[in-house]
Parts: sequence; C-alpha cells; structure tokens
Amino acid sequence: MMTLRDNTILITGGGSGIGRGLAEELFRLGNTVIIAGRRESALQQVCEANPGMQYQVMDISDIDSLADIARQLTARFPALNMLINNAGVQYPEDLTHPEPHKMLTSIATNLTGPMILTSALLPHLLAARAGAVINVTSDLAFMPYTAVPAYCAAKAGLHSWTESLRFQLAASALRVIEITPPMVQTDLHGSKDGSIAMGLDQFVSEVMALLQSGEPLKEINVERSKLFRFAERNGQYDEVFLALNTRH
Repeated sequence: MMTLRDNTILITGGGSGIGRGLAEELFRLGNTVIIAGRRESALQQVCEANPGMQYQVMDISDIDSLADIARQLTARFPALNMLINNAGVQYPEDLTHPEPHKMLTSIATNLTGPMILTSALLPHLLAARAGAVINVTSDLAFMPYTAVPAYCAAKAGLHSWTESLRFQLAASALRVIEITPPMVQTDLHGSKDGSIAMGLDQFVSEVMALLQSGEPLKEINVERSKLFRFAERNGQYDEVFLALNTRH
C-alpha cells in the first residue's frame, strides 16, 4: 500500500488548479512538497500560503532543460520519491486552419515533457525505498472532445505511455498511477466558474480518498470521469461521442 505521509513529492503545474489542490492536501498530510511551474509569482504565492512548501521554476515544454532541472532537484531534495506529472495546457483548434505552434506546445506540455522528466528522474526514484509516479491525464484521453484535438491526442498518448511504464516497472517498488480528471473548475478551460465543470475541492477530495483507500489502484477515476472513461467498454462510445461534440 502506498503511504501518503513522509514523502518528498514533486508536483508539476502546482501553482494553480488541480496541482495546487493536490499539493496543499499532500502537504497537510506531512509530506515535503515541491511545486513546479513556469510562473514564479504563482509558485511563490502558493508557498507563502503554505509555509514550508518549496518550489522550482520549470517549463515542462522546454524539453532540453529537463535533464538539468532533474539533476538540480535531486541534489536539492535527495529524499525525492514521488513525481506527479500534472502540468497541462489546452488550446481550441480549427484543424482546417492549422496552428503548428499550438499543436507542438500542447504535445510538449501534455506528453513529451512528462515523459522526459519522468525518464530523467527515474533512476533516482527507483533507488528510493518506495515511491510513485502519478500521471494526470484526462477523461478526454478516452473520449475526444474535437474542439481541443491536440490536447486529447496528447492525453491519450500519456495514458498509453503510463501503461507501458507500469508494466516495465512491475517488479520494482515504484507505483505507477494514472488520474483521469473530468472537466474541473480551473483556469485550464477558461471556465473557472463553469456550471458544467466539477468543483475543484470536490475533485481533489475524491482523488485523495481514493489514493488513501488502501486499494492497489492503477487508475484514479472519480465518478464524473467514468462515463467517458468506460464508454467504449460499456458500448456507449458513439452515443457519448456525438453528445459531447454536438452540445452547445
């Protein structure tokens, strides 16, 4: 069973939204928490609100910088034993008028960056007594919302990569877990007060309850995620896909 106390945890995208919510809950449980993100001012604000929390400025999409940052982090925090890949961006796209920069940024932030950061930290994490890699994907990895195609493709890719990572590390003490959020009231969607989005506090509460359940879970699917996550298995894929992509 994974212990959620006395760990040293790096959380990317920890300056707001889901990342901040998880960081604060894990910090309250007695973990050393390092939040990472591009905006130093946002990271500082979170740390000021949670004295003792640490931060690292990092752009997960700058893949050439990640190996050096991983070395810096393991030097600063030799007890680091958990990584939560949470950073993400989401852009609307009209594929008849392609915007390569948006596509590449989305893939780098949501897929390539987490893969490279994890790989850079993996030797250190595997040397720990116990720990975890937790990848935050999306229920849209399983049910594409066609308005944000690169985002959905990247999250689907991260789901697949997480499956491979878990299998390759099966004989180790390192747990590999995937969290599949639904739409949550965060700045990611530009819908902080969106009526159809799940409340951030409720989402974080459900995730923490599942993480602490004692069950050897591979995935954390809150109730709001299950319709999209299991639509294909339940024979509802075409129906749900059409409903999602024709709503107004």
